Amino acid sequence: MAHPKSRISKQRKRKRRTHYKAETPHVVICRSCGNPVQRHRICDACGSYRGRTIINKAEDIEVEDIDNTIDDVKVED
Repeated sequence: MAHPKSRISKQRKRKRRTHYKAETPHVVICRSCGNPVQRHRICDACGSYRGRTIINKAEDIEVEDIDNTIDDVKVED
């Protein structure tokens, strides 16, 4: 196993690591709906990519059961 000849100081180690940082993601505006979207990704709001509809969001939305409200739930003591 490799063994260093001498200890690297904190300052020297930190100087080397100054360039290891997270970059900000590239954000663009969706052509269809105008929401901010990361580049090369399908829009979460409308399901389009580069002006073409990839996922039809109107079909994916399911109607929730409105009859189930908190008043319908029976609580046992």
